[in-house]
Amino acid sequence: GARGGPAGTGMGLPAAVRDRVAAVHRGSALPERLRLYDGWAARYEQDVAALEYRAPHLAAASLSFAFPAPRAEARLLDVACGTGLVARELHRRGFRCLHGVDGSAGMLEQARSTGLYQELRLCVLGTEPLPAPAEYYDAVTLVGALGEGQVPSTVLPELLRATKPGGFLCLTTRSNPSNLRYKAELEAALGQLERSGAWQKLLAQKVEYWERATTEEESTQGTGYISGVVYIYQKCPVPHLEEG
Repeated sequence: GARGGPAGTGMGLPAAVRDRVAAVHRGSALPERLRLYDGWAARYEQDVAALEYRAPHLAAASLSFAFPAPRAEARLLDVACGTGLVARELHRRGFRCLHGVDGSAGMLEQARSTGLYQELRLCVLGTEPLPAPAEYYDAVTLVGALGEGQVPSTVLPELLRATKPGGFLCLTTRSNPSNLRYKAELEAALGQLERSGAWQKLLAQKVEYWERATTEEESTQGTGYISGVVYIYQKCPVPHLEEG
């Protein structure tokens, strides 16, 4: 904005918040990063509030828009659920049957304290199989963790496996410079599954103000924010085998 010019962008964040966010996005090895998330859990929600992190709200709103009523009975799996930010948004929109999975015990502890989940499981995605029965969930969300050094795009088939035919998947990723290579890989994987008839794309919503940038380099054209995308897919019902 005009106030103080672009030099101030994103840098209005407290240094400690910036450091904590940068630490988990840095290319550290997985065990180290999970330890950082464990340590971050207690302060996580106030930090992302400072970041103006909008993904949970945007994802829940998009999923609700696509999702047929009624919602109270629908089973949802919140993958990489963290402290329960997505669950809170879903709950506000009438979803009541929520299960969560995360790789950080510290985050799960916070999620448990919200009282929003019927079930919570510890699972490091990409290294352990997703602990979910096949074709069980009406919707599966993976918000915020599809990124460089976080959850690999190879988990997509597992998310699909856990989703009922006709069920919905809500995924998000960031479009900041350091995540572009990952995003390209993710979109290639998403497209491949679509071409194979596994699911149909209902929405790919580009969002300019995803969250505040923690560095000048990551900021979109000097806005002080990074951008992101919300994707909604619908798992295809079993196809009829007419065409031989």
